[in-house]
Amino acid sequence: MAETMTGAKMVVKALKDQGVEVVFGYPGGAVLPIYDEIFQQNEIRHILVRHEQGAVHAAEGYARSTGKPGVVLVTSGPGATNAVTGLTDALMDSIPLVVLTGQVPTFMVGTDAFQEADTVGITRPCTKHNWLVKETDALSDVIHQAFHVAVSGRPGPVLVDIPKDVQFAKGKYVQPKKARTSHYAPRVKGDMAQIEALVEAMETAKRPIFYTGGGVINSGPAASQLLRELVDATGFPITSTLMGLGAYPASGKNWLGMLGMHGLYEANLAMHDCDLMINVGARFDDRITGRIADFSPGSVKAHIDIDPSSINKVIHVDIPIIGDVGHVLEDILKIWKSRGRKTNAEGLTGWWSKINEWRSVKCLTYANSTTSIKPQYALERLEALTRDHPSRYICTEVGQHQMWAAQFLTFEDPNRWMTSGGLGTMGYGFPASIGVQIAHPDALVINVAGEASWLMNMQEMGTAVQYLLPVKQFILNNERLGMVRQWQELLHGERYSHSWSEALPDFVKLAEAFGAKGIICKDPADLDDAIMEMLNHDGPVIFDCLVEKHENCFPMIPSGKAHNEMLLGEAETQGVIDAKGSVLV
Repeated sequence: MAETMTGAKMVVKALKDQGVEVVFGYPGGAVLPIYDEIFQQNEIRHILVRHEQGAVHAAEGYARSTGKPGVVLVTSGPGATNAVTGLTDALMDSIPLVVLTGQVPTFMVGTDAFQEADTVGITRPCTKHNWLVKETDALSDVIHQAFHVAVSGRPGPVLVDIPKDVQFAKGKYVQPKKARTSHYAPRVKGDMAQIEALVEAMETAKRPIFYTGGGVINSGPAASQLLRELVDATGFPITSTLMGLGAYPASGKNWLGMLGMHGLYEANLAMHDCDLMINVGARFDDRITGRIADFSPGSVKAHIDIDPSSINKVIHVDIPIIGDVGHVLEDILKIWKSRGRKTNAEGLTGWWSKINEWRSVKCLTYANSTTSIKPQYALERLEALTRDHPSRYICTEVGQHQMWAAQFLTFEDPNRWMTSGGLGTMGYGFPASIGVQIAHPDALVINVAGEASWLMNMQEMGTAVQYLLPVKQFILNNERLGMVRQWQELLHGERYSHSWSEALPDFVKLAEAFGAKGIICKDPADLDDAIMEMLNHDGPVIFDCLVEKHENCFPMIPSGKAHNEMLLGEAETQGVIDAKGSVLV
C-alpha cells in the first residue's frame, strides 16, 4: 500500500530514500513546511548558507568531490533567482545537482504574488530539466525522476519547483523503484565499429595524443583507472582540460600538463602537431581550441562523449563515439589487447623526442624575487608543503590565481580539484570549499583565491565558522582584477579601465570579525612559516598573501590565435625559442 503524507513530508522522505545526507539551503516563506519537516528528523543534515548562490556552489563542491548529487533547498522568488548563477555553472561543468525551490500556492501562480517568479521559465535554459509540481500525488515521483536525470548520461543540475499548497496537501508517496525513469535512458555503450576504427588508428599513428576532460571524472573512478591503464600500456602522451585534472596522475611519465589558453607549451604544441587526437570526455570548448580553423589541422580526430549534442558541435571529428567514457575505454582496451597491443613504435620514439624538445623550454619559468612574493612562488610553496597530505582537496575562485593553481599544483587522483570551468564564476571557490569540507570533514581543503573573486561570496565565512569547518582561504592578493588587468595590458593598450578596487578590507580583521583566524604575509622569507601556521590551525583561516601586483600569467594563447602562437613570458625573454616558436636550446 502506498503511504499517504503531506507534500512536505514527501520531500524529506524522498531525499532519505535517495540516500541524501546533506542539504544546503536557506529558508523562506514558500518552503517553511519543508523546513518544519527537516526540523523533526535527524538523518539529513541541513547546512545554512548565507546566500542562495553560495548554497548551489557548496552543493557543487560536495558533488564534485564525492561523485554524489548535491542537493539545494531555497525559497521562491529571489531565493530561486539567486540560485541561477550556480545552476548555470553546474550545467556548463556537468555537475549533478537537485535544486528544490518553493513557489507561491498554485492558485496564486501568475498573479504577481509576493516573492513569485516564473522559476521554471527562468531556469529552463540553465538546467538539464525542470518541473513545476501542481499536484501532491505527483511530487515524490518527480523528485525521484529528478535524481535519475541529474546523474544519468551527462550529469547536470535539475530543479523541482514546489508550490506551498502542494507542500501542505496530502498525497500518495511513490517509492524510488516505482518512479517513472525509463523515459530517460542515455546510451552508455559505444558503437563497436567506431571503437575498432579508433583502435586501428591507434595502431598506426605516429604522433598520437589523448585529450581528456571532466567527462572522465564524471564517469567515476573506474574510468580514471581505465584511462591510466590505456595511456601507460600504449605509451601515448596525455593532456587534459582544466576540468579533467587528476584523471591521470601528474606524476605519470606520459603527462604533458594542462592544455589551452594558459596551458603548457608542450601540451599545446603536441595538440597542434599530432596526427591522431583522441578526445575522451571533453567538449572542444573555446579556451582549448583557440582559432577553430587552425586547431590541430593535420590530425585524425576521435571524440568519446556521452552527450550526442557535443559531437561535431564545435570541431568536426572523424571517429565519433557516443557512450559513457568508462564503458568505451573498457572496450578500447579489450579490442586493442586482442589485436596484439600494437603501436607505431618508431613513430612514437620520434614523437616523444619532439615533445621533450618542447618540454625543455620550461614554459612555467618566472623571474622570482627576494623582496616581493610572486604568485607562482606562493603556489610552489603551497604545493611543496601540502602535496604529501593524505587527503588534500583544492578549490579555486576564477582568474589568474586559478590558472596558476592549475599550472603549479599537482593532482594524482580524480575528484580532488574543484574549479569553475565553463562559466568562469567569480565567487565559486569559497562556498565550494565549504561543500567539500562538509563531505570530507577530516580532509585538508584549500581554496586558492584572488581577493576580488573571494569577496563575491565572503559572507559564507559565517557558514564556515558556524559549522566549525577548517577551510583554508589562500588569497593571492594583488589588489587588482588580475586577469582583466592582464588583458588590458596585453590587448587593450594598457588602458586599465576599472580593474582594481581602492577600498579593500583588512582580511585579518575581517577573519577575526567572523571569529576565524587571519594571517597576512608579504615577505617571501616568511612564506613557509605562514603557510604552516595556516595548515596547523584547526579552524577556518583567511590567509592574505600580498603578491606582486602586475605579474602576468603565462603561457598564454591570445584570444583568436592558434596553439602555436603562444606568448611565453619569461621563457621567451630568456631566448630559448625563436620568433617562430622553434626551440633553440
